[in-house]
Amino acid sequence: MTPLVLITGASSGLGQALALHYARQGWQLALVARRGDVIESWLGPCGISADRYQIYSIDVTDSQGMQHMAQDCMARQGVPDVVIANAGISIGVDSSRPEDLDVMARILATNVMGTAATLGPFIPAMAARGSGTLVGIGSVAGIRGLPGHGGYCASKAAVISYCESLRGELRNSGVKVVTLCPGYIATPLTQNNGYKMPFLMQPEVFAEKAFNTIQTGCSYRVIPWQMGLVAKLLRLLPNALFDKAFAGRPRKPRSDGG
Repeated sequence: MTPLVLITGASSGLGQALALHYARQGWQLALVARRGDVIESWLGPCGISADRYQIYSIDVTDSQGMQHMAQDCMARQGVPDVVIANAGISIGVDSSRPEDLDVMARILATNVMGTAATLGPFIPAMAARGSGTLVGIGSVAGIRGLPGHGGYCASKAAVISYCESLRGELRNSGVKVVTLCPGYIATPLTQNNGYKMPFLMQPEVFAEKAFNTIQTGCSYRVIPWQMGLVAKLLRLLPNALFDKAFAGRPRKPRSDGG
């Protein structure tokens, strides 16, 4: 039987790259994004036939809508073998500006609550079957807080901890939980960054490595591995040295470009 993967945030960036890689490996696709027409626009030119996929147009912040989407997916395509909660946004925030609290709330709603809303509805069916893999997309940015990135760093730290908690809850159920932490990947989320991005990786390269990691069932991995070493070193730095190292570093652009 052909395996099925569900991917959120599938309209561009990592989600698109993951979808293309899974398709090339012969998987069926359940693709989720706010704008399904954007997904449709690249599926055809990539040679993926209509009988290989279903598109679900829904915002991951709509928790009730995500429940309905999951039920629709399982009715149409069956219980997925892999569910990847990939949808996410990255916007700079300045906590001294009251208007940025709304921006931070939107980041947390998409990146954290959206992850829970994506994975949760499939847990009962996967556990009943005794198999399946739930994948949360964290980030190296979730390992240590970076100036100007408070919303994104906090959200990805939460995703990492959430997936760790979920892994413990599903122990012995047959359902695996995988946490992937990308470093810098050349996607729309990083294209406006005004600072150096070491070990920048192309999305298709990330997708291949992510696929292999998910297939092995590894519970946690930083991609690329070099960023994993950097992250560990940063975690070990005393606060004074860490703060000094990042003093004056350009910040992530805010929603108004500031």
